[in-house]
Amino acid sequence: MRTKSRLRRTISKWANPDEAEARDLRKTFSGDGVICIGDAPDREPVRLRGTLRTVTLRPRGGVPALEAELYDGTGTVTVIWLGRRRIAGIGPGRALEVQGRVSIQDGHRTLYNPRYELL
Repeated sequence: MRTKSRLRRTISKWANPDEAEARDLRKTFSGDGVICIGDAPDREPVRLRGTLRTVTLRPRGGVPALEAELYDGTGTVTVIWLGRRRIAGIGPGRALEVQGRVSIQDGHRTLYNPRYELL
């Protein structure tokens, strides 16, 4: 009986659309010199790839700031470009590679003013 429940759990995991999307993203964005967002160390230079889930304009201290959530199937990081209201090509669903240093702000992983490349 225990084997049957383990089998059902495995099938359910593979049939779950969220898990399937995460698996596809992990395969798509793995590469040479690229670190998974879930494994990215804090305060060290990193190169990350993922898909933008959300892009919002959220002023910080009276300065415009473009904020986006980057997801690669292993985790998320908030990417913030200070002084920008918009960036051509940056929008939800867009694949992106960013380079910078990950920091922790209010319990969330954050990357300020990274270098970026549209994929």
